[in-house]
Amino acid sequence: MSLRLASFNVENLLTRFDYTGFRNQLRQDRVLKLFEVRSEEIYQQLEQARVVASTDDTRQMTALAIADADADIICLQEVDNMTALQAFEYGYLYRMVGNGYRQKFLIEGNDSRGIDVAVMMREETRDGQPIVLKDIKSHAMVTYRDFNLFNDELAALGFHLDDKIFKRDCLELDLAIGGVPFTLYVVHLKSMGPAREGLDGRQSTMPIRRAETLAVRHIVESRFGAGKTATKNFAICGDMNDYQERVDVIGTRRTGYRFEHRSEAASALDVFSHDGFVENAMRRRDALDRWTLYHARGPQEQWLCQLDYIWLSPALARNNATQMPDVIRSGQPFRTVFPPGQEVERYPRTGWDRPKASDHCPVVITLDLL
Repeated sequence: MSLRLASFNVENLLTRFDYTGFRNQLRQDRVLKLFEVRSEEIYQQLEQARVVASTDDTRQMTALAIADADADIICLQEVDNMTALQAFEYGYLYRMVGNGYRQKFLIEGNDSRGIDVAVMMREETRDGQPIVLKDIKSHAMVTYRDFNLFNDELAALGFHLDDKIFKRDCLELDLAIGGVPFTLYVVHLKSMGPAREGLDGRQSTMPIRRAETLAVRHIVESRFGAGKTATKNFAICGDMNDYQERVDVIGTRRTGYRFEHRSEAASALDVFSHDGFVENAMRRRDALDRWTLYHARGPQEQWLCQLDYIWLSPALARNNATQMPDVIRSGQPFRTVFPPGQEVERYPRTGWDRPKASDHCPVVITLDLL
């Protein structure tokens, strides 16, 4: 019996407009900077028109990426609320996949922008096995005190003992797939912020993500028992906002590119991998072909890296040792630089930078459950 499992950061699936750009130039969209806007009322009208005009193409591409993943269960990040998810599934995804994802789950988390993690599931797997939710649990309210994870690094960043650990949530779903137990953990870890005290954005926020990964591991081990997780069917999915390796992209469009793989000395994700607690199945792919996001700030700072993960429990990894995860990259904008041999046909109306399906790529894997 097989299950096709995916994870995808859909990038700001929102039901609301952001008008803060009128007073804060850093929040203003670049196209509106081209025009002289004299009043806030006119600014709001233009912002509405801009968002509505661009969203249809964007969400068609998002739906195409999800359709291409063709998952039985897909874990999503950056979803505004259930209303947004339902409108997207019915208005866009349903047109491409038909009666597919009738089970949808979202619990409001801690994100200051209001974006949450969510899960969409079919009622049955493609081979006809029922997908049944037994229980769902949010861990958004867990504090550093609760799990004894507070330390000097967090204090230096301005956090307190009773602050919440997860900047969004760790959503836990206990499922039965054709009667076989399967537990799913969906997360969206702290984003990489601006440089701070001589550290880049990734390094300066790493203590926050390290606490989050330690908390996820604590939750899993509490669920199954410390030392007993190796035999259980579970997966940890989501946007981890960190990486253990990356591919540096060196060059320009005019001169051409070369690609250099490099490993990171430390990552918050080491909490998951250092002792085999879970396996990153993407490591089965070629080192230059594991990326799910292209980062660029000019020709001197551009790389490809994996931010999106499906971490498999040792039992799942062992029973699916030959399964290779797929990465859906057809929704990437044309500015994304692909290593040789990885180029894909982009979705219709894809732009240089936008519209696009998302800044992230979906990852998906087919798993045999025993």
